[in-house]
Amino acid sequence: MKGIPHDHIQNQDLVEDQSFDLEDWLPITASRNANWYYSAFHNVTAIVGAGLLGLPYAMSELGWGPGVVVLILSWVITLYTLWQMIEMHEMFEGQRFDRYHELGQAAFGKKLGLYIIVPLQLLVEISVCIVYMVTGGKSLKNVHDLSVGDDSCTDMTIRHFILIFASSQFLLSLLNNFNSISGVSLLAAVMSVSYSTIAWVASLRKAAATGSVVEYGYKKRTTSVPLDFLSALGEMAFAYAGHNVVLEIQATIPSTPENPSKRPMWKGAVVAYIIVAFCYFPVALVGFKTFGNSVEENILESLSKPKALVIVANMFVVVHLLGSYQVYAMPVFDMIESVMIKKWHFSPTRVLRFTIRWAFVAATMGIAVGLPYYSALLSFFGGFVFAPTTYFIPCIMWLILKKPKRFSLSWCINWLFIILGVVLMIIAPIGGLAKLIYHIKKGSLPNSKCKLPKN
Repeated sequence: MKGIPHDHIQNQDLVEDQSFDLEDWLPITASRNANWYYSAFHNVTAIVGAGLLGLPYAMSELGWGPGVVVLILSWVITLYTLWQMIEMHEMFEGQRFDRYHELGQAAFGKKLGLYIIVPLQLLVEISVCIVYMVTGGKSLKNVHDLSVGDDSCTDMTIRHFILIFASSQFLLSLLNNFNSISGVSLLAAVMSVSYSTIAWVASLRKAAATGSVVEYGYKKRTTSVPLDFLSALGEMAFAYAGHNVVLEIQATIPSTPENPSKRPMWKGAVVAYIIVAFCYFPVALVGFKTFGNSVEENILESLSKPKALVIVANMFVVVHLLGSYQVYAMPVFDMIESVMIKKWHFSPTRVLRFTIRWAFVAATMGIAVGLPYYSALLSFFGGFVFAPTTYFIPCIMWLILKKPKRFSLSWCINWLFIILGVVLMIIAPIGGLAKLIYHIKKGSLPNSKCKLPKN
């Protein structure tokens, strides 16, 4: 043991001690007492989020025909691939794949599975947390703007509101594991249904009240109409993000040979997807019908009346994102804590946990403050990282592990979705990157200033 620090030896002994089970300490597997309704509200919280608010804007970039097709097709494909993930969670007797990368290792091999899945999953979860920071800041800013009005005052930008939203995440990130955030997640799921309902009902009310002519034709938003069209595909993809935490959610459900976890998990997932349809379709279709190609990136920014109801809707968004951020951050915490303890032999202490989590919150906050461009972030991340993990990697793993007969219905469906997903991954980021570059060059912030009363 010469040359090895004493504390290093102690840390290694702690991890190797038979009385210490690392899986009981890590946030994903620390508790396995969830049930189907945990699955339902965790999935609603994971799926419904920032992407929902951008759906009418994406529809305005796609147009009625392509927009409706992409909206429905995305719902069908992602429900199918979600079912695949749930089925593969414990496809081998006596073994559970509690994390996305574990299933990837089973399909692609121990090393290649890590190289394929881990970077993509980390990018998805980090990008969601960044976008949620931006969306939380935008919603807080909307609340302030509607409350204060246009009185002349000291200027404040969206960046200040992102910092305000981020402050709460430093506290919530101290919760230990998935089940410890179940109350926050349930509240977030209720909030998502509430603000989506307010969004489409208020839009319908506005349409009935004004009766004005609405334009639905294509309109140049940034660089060009074709690039805006491509970016809208990424915005649609971002709206279906739950696959990246579905195995981690299923890991919290107990499983026996008589009652495998896939049964309550699938029941909860079906309930969640019904709620997703109830939230997504009315917001996308009614929002676009009401505002046409003049709709804002965030549908709630297009609404100002009834003022009190719109303020409440924006606050519901903030509450929802408080929980959603943690649902996506928890697998990142799990991954980093696992590496720090297993590979680098740190002791599993609260100091380690708090340091990792606060550093992550601070990093996502910093990026959000630097790039607060909502629609551009949705489209770029949606195409570049969400398309693989949500649309076609589950299909590839299914073909490798389940080995359906060539040219059978299952084989054909999976290959069709793989092709569609790969095309989406290639073309959507082009529009998103073009939009991001456009905003950076222009140097403008979305609705950059709100007005505070002077002292």
